[in-house]
Amino acid sequence: MEWDVTEVSVKADNRLFVRFKDGVQGTVEFANSFFYGVFERLKDPEEFRRVMIEDGVVTWPGELDLAPDAMHDAIKKEGKWVLEK
Repeated sequence: MEWDVTEVSVKADNRLFVRFKDGVQGTVEFANSFFYGVFERLKDPEEFRRVMIEDGVVTWPGELDLAPDAMHDAIKKEGKWVLEK
């Protein structure tokens, strides 16, 4: 699918760089308010850096992932996807 992620890397300040199969690229920014519930463990920088791609989806160990279609739509439109509570 066009929103399959092909590259992900950690940037400073709770940010990721992502590139999609169709060439769209941009950042995912995590507001501090987003780190609650299942995402709370990502406040730990070491845990945040464990990000990977699995089947075209940005994910972390323990089946924690981000919706690639919503991410793609936001980045294609705005150049970034801001995640906040």
